[in-house]
Amino acid sequence: MNVLKSVVMLTLLITLISCQETISNDEWIAQLPQPWTLSQQEMSEILPQFQKRFPNFQTRLKHFAMWRVGTPYEIFQLGEEIEPDTDPIIRYDVSDCTGHNLTCLAAAKSNSWDEARANMIDIHYKPLPNGDKQPSYKSRWHYTADRITQHPNTVDITRTLLPLIALDSIKITLNKKEDGDEFLELGWDRPVTLYYIPNSQINADLLAKLPEVVGVAFVKEKYFKMGIVMGHEGMIIDGKYLLHASQSAGKTVKLDFLNYYFPEDGTFFGGIMIFEFKENA
Repeated sequence: MNVLKSVVMLTLLITLISCQETISNDEWIAQLPQPWTLSQQEMSEILPQFQKRFPNFQTRLKHFAMWRVGTPYEIFQLGEEIEPDTDPIIRYDVSDCTGHNLTCLAAAKSNSWDEARANMIDIHYKPLPNGDKQPSYKSRWHYTADRITQHPNTVDITRTLLPLIALDSIKITLNKKEDGDEFLELGWDRPVTLYYIPNSQINADLLAKLPEVVGVAFVKEKYFKMGIVMGHEGMIIDGKYLLHASQSAGKTVKLDFLNYYFPEDGTFFGGIMIFEFKENA
């Protein structure tokens, strides 16, 4: 009887493994528990499954981000776990727009919670003069425009998509307001010229040029006077869909990008920058 029971159990196990291999990626994602409900240990058990099922980094990043659709929205939810910002360095129970992009990137590079946390430090903080990275409010990449034009894991590709003459540009000093004061008390500013894709050039033909998954940063022209360029960021997947943590929806959502960007009552933004996610710097 014990032998028969063992044979039955082995047969069931083989069947389950076979089913896991033959179901579609969307079906596989759908049968996972909701990521915002998981403990650190439970997340550590699932991350290696993404590595195994999606050996290609870009595909893995895309599907991890899709798994997070539905994650509750909470703005400014990441910090250093010390004053002045005691929020967690990494978390998956809530997200905002930048948090979604960076924590998905950290997870796609990782096999465990601890590895994702270490990768998040590498992604979210500027190096000290000696090259080390220590989480602190002042060393954080606070500005999306600063990060995507200098960070080796989120690389601006805007100027590869269209001729320079088709792009708009802005000369600005990041973190410096019109009156000369800092927007954030960082003891830092950065003069920069940024090129971005104007609304007149944003169409299906542009999206068709994009890789499987890219980052998109949304230019908010009224913020320029504060030393800020971007008002939002997210991901474009499969040259069609926007994945982003939406304040208005109260959660992470997947939408048709062009429908989102060009609503009937007019766009909120003045253009976009496109950046690639890199697995290794």
